[in-house]
Amino acid sequence: MKIYLSKINESWIVDRVRKEWYENNKDISTKYISNADILWIISPWLWKKIPKKHLKQKKVICSQYHFDFSNFDKSDFLNLDRYVDEYHVISKKTENQLKKLTNKKITSIPFWINDKLFFHVHNKKKIRQEFGFQQDDYLVGSFQRDTEGSDLLSPKLVKGPDIFFNIVSKMYEENDKLKIILSGKRRGYLINLFEKNNIPYKYYEMVDQEKLNLLYNLLDLYIVSSRIEGGPQAILESAITKTPILSTDVGVASEILSQRSIYSVDNFEKASTDIMYAYNEVQKYKLLNGMELFRNMMRDFYEN
Repeated sequence: MKIYLSKINESWIVDRVRKEWYENNKDISTKYISNADILWIISPWLWKKIPKKHLKQKKVICSQYHFDFSNFDKSDFLNLDRYVDEYHVISKKTENQLKKLTNKKITSIPFWINDKLFFHVHNKKKIRQEFGFQQDDYLVGSFQRDTEGSDLLSPKLVKGPDIFFNIVSKMYEENDKLKIILSGKRRGYLINLFEKNNIPYKYYEMVDQEKLNLLYNLLDLYIVSSRIEGGPQAILESAITKTPILSTDVGVASEILSQRSIYSVDNFEKASTDIMYAYNEVQKYKLLNGMELFRNMMRDFYEN
């Protein structure tokens, strides 16, 4: 059994997943599509770049991350579905969405978290000093894009940046030690709002994995405010680094976080973090454990 993963090259989480798969599964992987038994479409939005002859000849498994049915090209999905033998999703919520579109087998497994890159750092005082923050600063993080790529100003509403802003602006009214920590691409929408409203923030645009791990370890709270999500991977990253996190009920949140750490927009104040619950739940998705779940999925797919 040899598996080929479709290319992406977008400097996104799926690039890292592809790279880590090839590094850790050399025995069952190939970087040459012609040599593959299984074609894993890990970037479904780029499926048309795959030569049709390979889609027809190979066993095809396709990952799907989330569906925004308000902006959904059903005909494109159905064209892809003709070639797909089986689907993979990274959350039960996406599985339920996908069941409305296809009768093919769906396996739900969150992507693994690389615990060699993301881990809890005990000396938070030292990290804060290195980054120039005071020990009594209250640091709230968001590392997911919030702005559409078309104009770099309009909010990407599925990510809920308006929700995030409403939450943290109220928090700032109650605690002037609050500072926002941003990372990732396309953060212009929130940055504009913070500057207009004099809410202090620091933006670390595109950092390497070592620095991103430190940013998680800086935080007093990470907030996921999305309306629709596949993961997000930030939930697993927060869990493994023991970063306090609160999230809307999206993606994998209910599979990793305590129910009391999941909030609705009108009751954010009632939610509470549970670091150890999330940390314990994420253990099954640590690099080697998580890889094994995928290897088993691929083996079953190949044999059946």
